[in-house]
Amino acid sequence: MKNLTYLFHSRFGKYLKLILIFCAAFLTGRLLAKITSSEIISPDITALSVSSDPSGNWGLSFQEKGKQPLGNASIQELKQYNAFYVQDTDSKNIYLTFDAGYENGNTSAILDALKKHQVPATFFVVGNFLSQNPDLIKRMEKEGHIIGNHTMTHPNMSKISTKEAFQKELSDVEAIYKEVTGKEMIKFYRPPQGIYSTLNLSMAKELGYHTFFWSLAYVDWYQDNQPDPQEAITKLTNRIHPGAIVLLHSTSSTNALILDELLSKWEQMGYSFHSLKELIA
Repeated sequence: MKNLTYLFHSRFGKYLKLILIFCAAFLTGRLLAKITSSEIISPDITALSVSSDPSGNWGLSFQEKGKQPLGNASIQELKQYNAFYVQDTDSKNIYLTFDAGYENGNTSAILDALKKHQVPATFFVVGNFLSQNPDLIKRMEKEGHIIGNHTMTHPNMSKISTKEAFQKELSDVEAIYKEVTGKEMIKFYRPPQGIYSTLNLSMAKELGYHTFFWSLAYVDWYQDNQPDPQEAITKLTNRIHPGAIVLLHSTSSTNALILDELLSKWEQMGYSFHSLKELIA
């Protein structure tokens, strides 16, 4: 009887230890996940982690004010695909880019601010923006801006597995651009919503494209919930860093309102503005 009692307590103790270990591991994992998610900043979608595998949802982790953030993939990992998210430099360079999915009256004010400060920008446009706004496209061209390819229909490109389908999303935009401007489109590409795969990056490279993610952005794309102007300026000035590729949305009324002041503040901080052409050179 004594042996049976000992056996019971021994087994019970073992199971109890296992349960306690499992609970501790679970709670620790939840805590770490909460900490990690609070550091990730990803426009359009929420990144799950900063990973060494260059596939998935583009996201950033800001470690220190004024310093370059970590991306889902490193500068070196992206380089093999002719892809960039930041310039590897200590110089106070800014590469300003805009995603243009449609026109709602804010682009002209944005172009006015860029012209006032003589800032070159890249506008990554989708097919309908090109076809519906030829005058804006021509103005961008005339004032020295680059028109980049944001795909024809803004799909989840990581779901596209064939080169033919991938190429069509880009070549249809190229055709409209040539029809509007009479020129060949520069082969700069940004994946819609920052969703990508290594296969996509490889196909873009094979088609002669450079792919551009970003190292600074903020939630500016919700039409019915635009950021407070001063909060936006504070966020964008606090997180600017050397070699930044900045993503803003041209649909944002806040961006149209603050851009003149924002550019002035960045200039006062010692930053200068450069074209993505210089980055790939």
